[in-house]
Order: sequence, then structure tokens, then C-alpha cells
Amino acid sequence: MAPQELSVQQKREVDKQQESTTPSRAFLPATDIFETEQALTVVLEMPGVGKDGVDVSVEDTILRIEGRIDYSRYEGLQPVYTEYNVGHYLRSFQISNQIDQAKIRADMKDGVMTLVLPKVEKAKPRRIAVN
Repeated sequence: MAPQELSVQQKREVDKQQESTTPSRAFLPATDIFETEQALTVVLEMPGVGKDGVDVSVEDTILRIEGRIDYSRYEGLQPVYTEYNVGHYLRSFQISNQIDQAKIRADMKDGVMTLVLPKVEKAKPRRIAVN
């Protein structure tokens, strides 16, 4: 399968399904998903989010990623030019039973979250010997 040509999208705000008790905005992080025979890899860009500001959870079949920025880093700054709005990040995915939920791994470095979602053994391709 040939790679798809993609264009850069503008930062989009999350359509909130729930009411919030704190006034804040949440954005959809730009996301790429890659598939190999062994796993799915999900890469999310969350500028301004550190390792301590991210929560990843799986409940039933929903994988939820939440990134919170530290607004104190922006206090007193007067923007001269900006290309993105400052706010938290929120993204969720419904994952199939082909993913081994107990083995999901997450890594956060320089505002980029990388999740590896290993496939269960029965979902991995295999060769069958012909007798």
C-alpha cells in the first residue's frame, strides 16, 4: 500500500460531549497512525505538554489520551505572532479486540506522544505449512 499524501490541517477544537467545571479549551492533537504486522503505532503532537501533564487510559474499548499544558509558562507573555492556540489536548479512539490492551506502551518526548498498541497473537499474520 502506497503512503497517502496528506496536507497540514489547522488546529481544531474538540467538540465537547461533557460539561467542564473549569473554563478551558481542548484541541485535537495532530495524529498519525502506522500499522505493522505486530502492532499499531499512534503518534500525537501535543506542543507544550510534558510527561507529567499527560494521561493515557483504556476503559472497555476506548483509548483516551489527555494532555494538559502548564498555563503558568504563558503568564505575562504578549504574543507578537502565533500559529496555534494554547490549550489542552484530548483525543480518544475506539480500539478493536485485535489489540492486546494489557501490553499498550506509551512514550512522551519533546511534546510528541508515541503509543504502541500490540496486536493479540491470533491477529498477527502467520504462514501455514502445506503438507
